[in-house]
Amino acid sequence: MFKKLLAWVDARFPLTETWEAHLSKYYAPKNFNFWYFFGSLALLVLVLQILTGLFLAMNYKPDAGLAFASVEYIMRDVPGGWFLRYMHSTGASAFFIVVYLHMFRGLIYGSYKNPRELLWLIGMLIYVVLMATAFMGYLLPWGQMSFWGAQVIVNLFGAIPGIGPDLALWIRGDYVVSDATLNRFFALHFFLPVIILPALVFVHIVALHRVGSNNPDGVEIKKHKDANGIPLDGIPFHPYYTVKDIVGVGVFLILFFAVVFFMPEMFGRFLEHDNFVPANPLKTPEHIAPVWYFTPFYTVLRAVPDPFLGVVGMGAAVGILFLLPWIDRNPIKSWRYRSKLHKFSIFYFVFAFLWLGWLGMQTVTPLNAELGVRFAETYFLFFYVLWVYSRQRSKGFYLFAFALAMGLIVVYDLIRVQTLDPGIVWPALLIPGIYLAVCLLGPVVAPRLNEEKPVPERVTA
Repeated sequence: MFKKLLAWVDARFPLTETWEAHLSKYYAPKNFNFWYFFGSLALLVLVLQILTGLFLAMNYKPDAGLAFASVEYIMRDVPGGWFLRYMHSTGASAFFIVVYLHMFRGLIYGSYKNPRELLWLIGMLIYVVLMATAFMGYLLPWGQMSFWGAQVIVNLFGAIPGIGPDLALWIRGDYVVSDATLNRFFALHFFLPVIILPALVFVHIVALHRVGSNNPDGVEIKKHKDANGIPLDGIPFHPYYTVKDIVGVGVFLILFFAVVFFMPEMFGRFLEHDNFVPANPLKTPEHIAPVWYFTPFYTVLRAVPDPFLGVVGMGAAVGILFLLPWIDRNPIKSWRYRSKLHKFSIFYFVFAFLWLGWLGMQTVTPLNAELGVRFAETYFLFFYVLWVYSRQRSKGFYLFAFALAMGLIVVYDLIRVQTLDPGIVWPALLIPGIYLAVCLLGPVVAPRLNEEKPVPERVTA
């Protein structure tokens, strides 16, 4: 009976063909490790966010006079409303955690390189749409931090020369963040994750299955096939990796619900304390800062004195990730076989990114402001350094690259130190200075630090 039904469906819709092409006969490398959990986890969290958001929208009022009260109504009076709200707020942070880890895996294993450049670009589009979705959802509780955070971020568009004021007015729908802003942000917050994100995820998966999955060795398994055209180092995604991912999902859900039930606010990082106070346009919070997953880019914004250049710097911090496949021209994909300097550079980049995130949550002090400048410099220097040593260079080129970068930083410091404390500025120069010295002078002083290992022809166990 079932076979007849399946045959009837297959005659009208390629159900079995799709199942085989993307699961049971899609061959993935046999050496996937821990880092390959996060793609499927990101898909899981997207589904959770859509479902919980749908039920929350049934009781939410996108009205400036009723929004905050409707959230309180959901929390206190709707059966299970507190559970849905905490799942949704925790899911927002969980989404960014798994996406950042997914991106880190792509960085260390070179998943952005040929033939996966388009796959990386689609993934970055997903990341940008995710950021836009999260920002618009951030306004909806209509608490103090939601209101003023949106006010600050939208006003940044007003710094763009010429079109800035009109653009900010168009985004808000009013001269200030108001009922019109809340309505359009609610509509877009629903539209993006329900329509745009699933579409991009679908295209991302199709592109992935077209070029095949990367692996920790960075070796293309399609180069070695048996007589039937099956990769020698591949195994069917189903059942092997579906079972593996189920284990990852189980562990993730244990941690996820531990946060939902016991630490939904996460010490004010997932749900800020000021957001439990209704929005008041006449009272500014003592410290305005975005949610933690935006803070690295917020610190880059604050590191630039000029408002417009700050917006450019923040946009460049995201935009430069799109160029990664063309910045890193080294044919070796995986960091397993890259040089020691490459590993050091990645760790220093992650260190700088985490510091940028932490600084974005702190009040502005002379020391914090200077650290923000230095780690922002280090963030961008990572891509410069990656371009320099992605190919074999002469010692003279490394010396020139070091002198150029340090020279530009010192000249900028000489200009701005006139209005700052030299006792903070010059010691902080060590942060980008050490990074540049190790990565660009290291190949000159100790060439072995830049030596790479031979890449195996086939994947290792």
